[in-house]
Amino acid sequence: MSRTSIITGDIVKSRSLKNPELWITALKSALSHLNPNTAQWEIYRGDSFQIEIANISKSFISAVYLKACVKMIQGLDVRLGIGIGNKTYESATISESNGEAFIFSGETLESLKKDKVNLKLKTTNAALNNDLNLYLKLAATFMDSWTVSSAEIVKLSIEQPNALQQELADIIGTKQDAISKRQKRAELDLIWELDRKFQQKLAVLS
Repeated sequence: MSRTSIITGDIVKSRSLKNPELWITALKSALSHLNPNTAQWEIYRGDSFQIEIANISKSFISAVYLKACVKMIQGLDVRLGIGIGNKTYESATISESNGEAFIFSGETLESLKKDKVNLKLKTTNAALNNDLNLYLKLAATFMDSWTVSSAEIVKLSIEQPNALQQELADIIGTKQDAISKRQKRAELDLIWELDRKFQQKLAVLS
């Protein structure tokens, strides 16, 4: 048995878009960036999806990346449930694989509407869940209100974590000071800080 993380998500307000190709293409691109093995992610029921992130320490930043990719499309957002636990059965497709991580992820996604949050996590450790879900709730206070340009800079900064602001400016086609302002507005420094804290906290599971 191996420990893994599963992110299950659904697109919020997907039916408000006349052209679903827009977000389906963006979502496929995001999922394949996070996990090139297409057997380990799947889009189903139209606007739901699931992906395995085998390295549990990357589960938080992967969820942030997915959120940024979806929020780059005006009017859309995403609900994400992260499950961290054992994988007891691996099938040729992710939807037929099983284990704690899959169950936790699905249960967490189900509880999001009731809890009125868009991002939540579940592991085998209740105290850890309480701590990390408080961090996620606080992070949501700014992540849920990202604009398209904030989401774009978060996506790009995660893809190019070592790039200088000028290099990011060249990619987007803007000035360096515009990148600096966008990163501040998106609270990017807080996201990196939170990611480090997540990795520290998750170390208790290994």
